[in-house]
Amino acid sequence: MKYKVSFLVISMLLIATLHAQKIMGFTDANATRQRDWEKQYDAQLNATNQDTWMQFLTSHPHHVGSPQDKANAEYMAGLFRSWGYQTEIDEYYVLFPTPKFRSLELLGPKPYKAKLEEPTLKEDKTSGQKSEQLPSYNAYSADGDVTAELVFVNRGIPADYEELERMGISVQGKIVIARYGGSWRGIKPKVAFEHGAIGCIIYSDPQDDGYGQGDVYPEGAFRPKDGVQRGSVMDMPVYPGDPLTPGVGATKDAKRLDRSQAVTIMKIPVIPISYEDALPLLQSLGGPVVPAAWRGGLPITYHAGPGKEKVHLKLEFNWDQKTLYDVIAKLPGTELPDEWIIRGNHHDGWVNGAADPISGMVSELDEAKAIAELVKKGLKLKRTLVYCAWDGEEPALLGSTEWSEDHQEELKKKAVFYLNTDGNSRGFVGASGSHTLEPFFNEVANDVIDPQTGVTIKERKYASDFVNGDKTARTKLIGNKNIKLGALGAGSDWSGFLQFLGIASMDIGFGGEGRGGEYHSIYDSYDHFVKFKDPGFQYGVTLSKTAGRLMMRMANADVLPFDFNSFYKTVADYVTELKTLVDNTRSETEQENKMIQDKLYDLAKDPTKNYQSPKPKDIVPYLNFSDLENSMVQLKNSAEEFQKQYGNATQLPVDKQKELNEILYKAERSLINDKGLPRRSWYKHQIYAPGYYTGYGVKTLPGIREAIEQRNWKEAQENIGIVSKTMDVYTVQVQQATGVIMKKPF
Repeated sequence: MKYKVSFLVISMLLIATLHAQKIMGFTDANATRQRDWEKQYDAQLNATNQDTWMQFLTSHPHHVGSPQDKANAEYMAGLFRSWGYQTEIDEYYVLFPTPKFRSLELLGPKPYKAKLEEPTLKEDKTSGQKSEQLPSYNAYSADGDVTAELVFVNRGIPADYEELERMGISVQGKIVIARYGGSWRGIKPKVAFEHGAIGCIIYSDPQDDGYGQGDVYPEGAFRPKDGVQRGSVMDMPVYPGDPLTPGVGATKDAKRLDRSQAVTIMKIPVIPISYEDALPLLQSLGGPVVPAAWRGGLPITYHAGPGKEKVHLKLEFNWDQKTLYDVIAKLPGTELPDEWIIRGNHHDGWVNGAADPISGMVSELDEAKAIAELVKKGLKLKRTLVYCAWDGEEPALLGSTEWSEDHQEELKKKAVFYLNTDGNSRGFVGASGSHTLEPFFNEVANDVIDPQTGVTIKERKYASDFVNGDKTARTKLIGNKNIKLGALGAGSDWSGFLQFLGIASMDIGFGGEGRGGEYHSIYDSYDHFVKFKDPGFQYGVTLSKTAGRLMMRMANADVLPFDFNSFYKTVADYVTELKTLVDNTRSETEQENKMIQDKLYDLAKDPTKNYQSPKPKDIVPYLNFSDLENSMVQLKNSAEEFQKQYGNATQLPVDKQKELNEILYKAERSLINDKGLPRRSWYKHQIYAPGYYTGYGVKTLPGIREAIEQRNWKEAQENIGIVSKTMDVYTVQVQQATGVIMKKPF
């Protein structure tokens, strides 16, 4: 009996061991070799190197056009070359405005002149580099000299203006003040201009990232009273990159628009300020007390305005052309050199930029060095690795966009996968991307250990999601520990690859515990980072472990690890969301119109306050989703059949694997529509795009979703048809891939 039990245990352990050795898209023998290399890879990673590189890269401000920006590019290019990479620095020439004159004043009997300055701190050794720092400003603001009454618009998104209208407050001819958050900053002046405002001020409220969240810097990690968030306000939801060369690389001889033709430059002057500078302005406001959700953390009663006194805002900019320095380092593949696995992180910062972006950049460097060391020891990579350090991400995703536009034909042929990182800190893994990659990412996340707890990063992410989720979220998580990839909107350097060219992409990083308020200020420094964000670079190394596995496995897979069924399930959920959105909009419209008709708003409001009832809205028609639903059924059947056959693909002859792999990595291209999205043709992907009025925030099935949200029913129906046809073309790719595995012509 003991013998039988022992034999059973040994058999189970053997089965478990064999199962553990499997890797998606690898033969068993190649999977075993891959895992052996990964163990050696982990041993090569070095937190001390990451620390050393960060100290150099953050030693001076390194914004676009600065001496340190070029020095950093040359420093990293030298590292890549010393490790054996074929390295070059690609230069592009872009419009990058910097401040010439800034002034913000409150007029009247209690005048106040904004400081617009962040002070030096003795605890932060780089905060005093005043002559090298970009002052606090918003890039791609308009020049302007305006004087007007002030109105508080909360987050400055469309819904806030609807609330102001009900309060009887107009911003026509006014200057608005908005608090950061709720949308990407560029949405705030865009919507303000659409409502007739002539100037925009954006401030950091202490409730969001100052003393409302914790002790302020230097005692704690959060934004001090005079800290300011710089940032671009270019209308990137229309197109990112150089405003003067949309769709083409900004080379020296590129044809350029006149600046007056560049639709992504803001039409009104915009400036960011600290909550110290914001306080006197907000105190000056009269008008009604704002709704509870609008109130921040300052010790005042928040009023909407207009102000009792006027505000004077004057801004002038140097509209200069600056040079970008993109570092491109290649490690050619031994078998498939014309299939590229691309990795990127930007290297420019608004000031010293330790957390954003150098924390991610040094992790990428560590990763690239470790892989190069393995190659010297005998690791053979089938596909070419392309490591990139992008310039100009902060102003407008400049470096990555210009490079992807400049090399678009080559990338359409060769690019298999793009992996992006950006800022990184202590905490939990976060991942977003093309949903064909979800099982692939989960497999890697199950193989990387969290340095603080000793469990896998997948287990730790599950624990965080479960503990912090609501009842609905927890119900979905029971029995399902897989990490659900988020969808990619905007915010970093994947846009040119995914949304312009249709290259399957991912963005990963760690965070959640290394919180702070240093973002885009002079206090995003080495001193702040090593104290509050990732002491010891533990999560820098963990990011290297995660990204390195993604890169090496994608480079060496016998069959590329794309999962069409995962993609189908995700898009099916999006379609369900849209149908529910239409139904909910219809029922809410009917109910609200009935409330207006019955004068319930009039009877419920305080008669002593000037609060207007909403206006009736047009009824919501029934949209016809049948074509899209039929397309999704076809995709479901085809995706399920492919996944049934996928396990056999590693047994195909090499030539057939190559044929299959080309279909797999080019399938994402079929989600591109050359005409692009309504009113923004640069964004061509029909599944993922940044929101026209959210910026960073993603809109899935954007052509349909945004038309519904904007109550443009004709456009919504047209885009249902466009997406249906897109899914039909995609389904053909899935069927062709299945045909290769089954050795049947499609």
